[in-house]
This record gives sequence, C-alpha cells and structure tokens, in this order.
Amino acid sequence: MSKFIAILRGINVGGHRKILMADLKSLLVKNGLKDVVTYIQSGNLIFSSDKSSDDLEKLISGLIMDKYAFEVPVMVRSVEDWKLVFEENPFLLNDPNIEIDRLYVTFLGDEPTATNLSVVNGMSFPNDDFQIIGRSVYILLHKKYSDTKLTNSFFESTLKVTATSRNWKTVTKLVEMSL
Repeated sequence: MSKFIAILRGINVGGHRKILMADLKSLLVKNGLKDVVTYIQSGNLIFSSDKSSDDLEKLISGLIMDKYAFEVPVMVRSVEDWKLVFEENPFLLNDPNIEIDRLYVTFLGDEPTATNLSVVNGMSFPNDDFQIIGRSVYILLHKKYSDTKLTNSFFESTLKVTATSRNWKTVTKLVEMSL
C-alpha cells in the first residue's frame, strides 16, 4: 500500500462548491482509501491506497460528482513525488532565506507540451518569477498572490492542462503530515 497526497481545486471558496472535509474523509474511507487525513478546508488529503495516482484521481472526482453533483479537478501525487516537489524548489535552492509567504506551487494535471511550454516560458511578468519543472510550476511573488497574473486559469489556458495552486506553507505542512 502506498501513501498519496491529493489536492482538490476550487472547493469551499467564497461559499461555493462546499464540501466538509469530515464528510469527504468519510466518503473516501467508505470507498476503500485508508488512513485518510485532511488538512484545512481547501481540499488537501493524505491517504493510503493500492491504486495508481490516475485511478485515484478518477475515483475521488467521480465520488465527488456522484455525491455533490459538481465537478472538481483532483490531483494525486505519491508522497515521494510530493517530497521531490518540496526538495526541488529552485527559488529556495538558490536562496534558502526567501520569505516562504512569497512562494507557491501550481500543480499541473499533465506535463505540458513543448510548444505550450515555450509560449509560457517566453512570457515575462515584472512582479513575479516562475519556473516549470515537470508537472510543477514554482512561483516566487514580489507582491501578493491576489495581484499576480500567474493564476490557475492562466496556466490552464496557456499550457492547456488542469492546474491548482498551494502556498508553500501548505506544501510544507503536507510533507510533514505525510511522514
């Protein structure tokens, strides 16, 4: 049995698409996931399963559709993959003293095509920096997240993949909780 971290996009934001984490945990346990733990209301889960990441994404999003009647993009990574995302942050590798409240990771549902990557990598954002490594976009903000153009919608429309973001504190906490 392997351990996974799942993140859900766009739930419990502004009173829309509400899912209580206790209810979601119960739903997942009833459907075979083990050791399910949730973290904050934005849809962060840690659990164990024998299924693959792809199968788990389909399972969780299907269960949510069946129970709540709305679609929620779900991204599942193994704990090992999540730890790599944590360890490979290029901004922290270059400067370990960066204020972590300026760091975010956008998780991509699929690896973007070379064509779409070249389009995005050719763009410039004077107030923000980003680096795409595999299915992760590392973001360093010079202002607030609410001011950035590097949003989930931006990456979805330019890279043509599903995306959801987490701040570095959440990324770190999920690593700690998964150990």
